[in-house]
Amino acid sequence: MNRSRVWLICAIAILLAGFAVYMETDEEPVVSAGPVSGEAKPKVGYTAPVFELPDLNDQAIRVGGTGDKLVLINFWASWCGPCVMEAPDLQELHEAYGDKVTIVGVNATKFDREREARQFVDEYEFTFPVLMDRKGMVTELYRVSEFPTSLLVDRMGIVRERVTGVIPSSKWRTLIDKWS
Repeated sequence: MNRSRVWLICAIAILLAGFAVYMETDEEPVVSAGPVSGEAKPKVGYTAPVFELPDLNDQAIRVGGTGDKLVLINFWASWCGPCVMEAPDLQELHEAYGDKVTIVGVNATKFDREREARQFVDEYEFTFPVLMDRKGMVTELYRVSEFPTSLLVDRMGIVRERVTGVIPSSKWRTLIDKWS
């Protein structure tokens, strides 16, 4: 075997190994502790995509379109520190504003462990629907790359607010009152 052939085989092997490592690397989303501005889709003022995901009992739940209440869609993960900080506020908002807003938690299960997500829901005693995005399709559809990310959608299905990071529950109350 000549020398150039050995180099070619080595180069191909290195490329294949690098590609294999790249394909196996899970891209971790970024966690954000505060609001972040910038272009994100779906954008405020545009229709929120309709989606369907299983809840904790594997029952399919459809979210989106028009309805009689606002919808607050919250994307979270159990390992996310800011998500832990806002969890009690979400439950409090659900209890206080359930007549004005439907809160839906979307666990980014592709980036989380389902067992930990279920423990998180139990620990914070969520009584609002929690959906499991096991393949990450809805997280991707909504262009969520930081947790938590929340969208407030009006009765016509239009995104009115998009928040990345944690905001005080008083700010959520103001936004819910503004759009209800």
